[in-house]
Amino acid sequence: MPKRWILMIAAALSLSLVAAACGGDEEEPTTTPSETTAPADTSDMTITQIVADNPDFSTLLTAVEAAELGETLSGDGPFTVFAPTNEAFAALPEGTLDSLLEPSSKDDLAAILTYHVVSGKIMAADVTPGEVMTVNGASFTVSVEDGTVFLTDASGGKAQVIATDVPASNGVIHVIDAVLLP
Repeated sequence: MPKRWILMIAAALSLSLVAAACGGDEEEPTTTPSETTAPADTSDMTITQIVADNPDFSTLLTAVEAAELGETLSGDGPFTVFAPTNEAFAALPEGTLDSLLEPSSKDDLAAILTYHVVSGKIMAADVTPGEVMTVNGASFTVSVEDGTVFLTDASGGKAQVIATDVPASNGVIHVIDAVLLP
């Protein structure tokens, strides 16, 4: 069985575990995980190395580098990162990403990126509904709808968790389909 399918099956099982841990029913999620996958064994790689190694995160990598957060996300941690895909960044209003990548917007970009990071290593099975404090000092809300985990940002924007528990040497990555805004 190809590694990609093994990871997709593992992600689907992880989403089911999150639903069970969050008090939802144990039915299959209503959506399937995306094709976003990581290398088969990422546990010896830092979060930054995993992001750099996966083409689905090339926009995130560009943003991390522009905000000068690469070294931080390569640090000891542990961190839990809710990583938006390239498609998530592409869904931002036209011109938003280009504006954020300007050197003059470095602080704004860093605030958005750190809004996707939580201190500690939180595996999918340990996620519960409610407010989650991020390393930028603002919180988002975790909810479960029909077995699917969503994160709602301060402005009411919603991101779906589409893959979970990508292990890193300094934490864990959960993949989301939208960019959260503090």
